[in-house]
Amino acid sequence: MMIQSFGWQSVQFLFHGLVWTVGLSLCTFVGGGIFGLLFAIARSLGPNWLRALVAGYIQLVQATPLLIVVFLSYYGLSFLGFYFPPLAAAAISLTIYATAFLADIWRGCIEAIPRTQWEAADALALSPFQRLRYVILPQAFQISLGPTVGFMVQIVKNTSVTALIGFVELTRAGQLLNNMTFQPFHVFLTVAAMYFVICYPLSWWSEKLKERKHAGTAH
Repeated sequence: MMIQSFGWQSVQFLFHGLVWTVGLSLCTFVGGGIFGLLFAIARSLGPNWLRALVAGYIQLVQATPLLIVVFLSYYGLSFLGFYFPPLAAAAISLTIYATAFLADIWRGCIEAIPRTQWEAADALALSPFQRLRYVILPQAFQISLGPTVGFMVQIVKNTSVTALIGFVELTRAGQLLNNMTFQPFHVFLTVAAMYFVICYPLSWWSEKLKERKHAGTAH
């Protein structure tokens, strides 16, 4: 597509990038959520060796810049014989990143459940799975809503890093469009507005969830 000046075609081009940004964010959240929950449970309730292993993974990923994780997924794995297109490499790297942070968030929420709730579940002779399913996780879910939605904002914004491996999400679409139109102010102002349209409602929702949780706790 050749675009000579910024106009409706340009907005459409950026919108396609926005769709890929949202799609990658959803894939990241689903993948990171599945592994994050497993890791959170393992770190909270697993044997000591498993807790140490999960804690080491979380600390390693959180201490590593996301850009390095992206480069390792795209360039590093090719030296081991694994060749991934930009979309797959982006999804893998962001899932690794999201898993570490969501596991840490959700582990804290699980451990925030009062000990009396654990004891009540034991008194009902529930199995470990039933205790988690019916007593602990529903309460931890309520606690985790605000921080989890807040972290989704970070996922959306951090998809921009994948532009450096050629994945055409919103930021990369903006770069390509700027190279065609040479109108950076119009292009990147529109890119910023599109990020705002996605991220601000999530940030607002996160704050409302936190306020509601605090209000419920106060009562």
